[in-house]
This record gives sequence, C-alpha cells and structure tokens, in this order.
Amino acid sequence: MIKAALSRWLDGFEKTFNYDASYMRHVLRVSPASLVKFALGTRAPDTKAAPAEALVAAGLVGTMAEDCGPCVQVGVDIATAQGVDPAVLRAIIAGDEAAMGETAALAYRFARAGLARDMDAADPLRDEIVHRWGDKALVAISLALVAARMYPTLKYALGYGKTCSRVVVGGENVVPLARAA
Repeated sequence: MIKAALSRWLDGFEKTFNYDASYMRHVLRVSPASLVKFALGTRAPDTKAAPAEALVAAGLVGTMAEDCGPCVQVGVDIATAQGVDPAVLRAIIAGDEAAMGETAALAYRFARAGLARDMDAADPLRDEIVHRWGDKALVAISLALVAARMYPTLKYALGYGKTCSRVVVGGENVVPLARAA
C-alpha cells in the first residue's frame, strides 16, 4: 500500500514538473522505507522563516553545486510555481548578484561562502541574515542549501545523473554560472 502511494506521489511530481524521477523510483523498488525517510529528511524548510528569494537562492546554489541541469530545472520550476519572479531566478542561475536583488544576493553569497568553507566571508553574511530575519531564517536558509544538494547527489550516486541540459526560466535559456566558467 505504501509503495502504491509513493508511486502515485512520484507520478504526480514527474507530471507536474516534467521531471524524470527514475532514481527515486529505483529507491522505491529497493526500499520504500528508505524513500520515505529520504523524502522526510529533505522536506522544505519553514518557508515563512525567511524571504522566498533567500530560500530559493540558497537552494539553487546547493543544487548547482551538485547538478548541471535537470535538478536545477526542477528547482527553478518549483520556485516559479511558488511565485518567485523569473527575473530573480535567471539572475540566481547566472550568478548575477546585482540583478537578483539584495535579498536573494545575501543568501546566494552566504550559500556560496559556506560551500567554499570560506568562514571569513560566511561569518558576516550569517550575522547579517540573523540581523535582518532572525535565527529561524538562518536555520531555514541553511536547511534549504543542504536539502537542495541531497536529490542530485542521490541521483548521481545511483548512476542516473548522466545528462546535462539547458535551464529554462520564464521561457528563456540561462547558462548556470558553474557551467559558464
């Protein structure tokens, strides 16, 4: 019964976001309980704790660190469905801090500094996040960064991450910063 419910959930996710979730179906076949635990562990952080643009920026930085297309695309599609401005999303993907706006840029810089283990850069950004939005926002932004990395990491670990693809935001192709370099 749980397998059927999870399969329907995956069907809906794939249809809604035009996404190939074969790697999650692999986990479902092998261990439905593991898929449940994984999905629960990667749930979105408290979306009211921080501005949407900040959460999305941190999440996309995390996704782009692990993926070169399909997972970035689904992250963009989910953010679009949540009402995030496509111009902000294009700027985040391209790494254009000036165009992404102050809110997204703060979380973007914080996420990149954290991934680079650059505490000289991350510490003042962390302080600024807490100053602007509070400790709950810091936790939510940090969890958005971590959770976003888990799906592409699992996909590649299971051998399903073999294709890079373009990312489309609001009908426009955008080259992710990591691929542009």
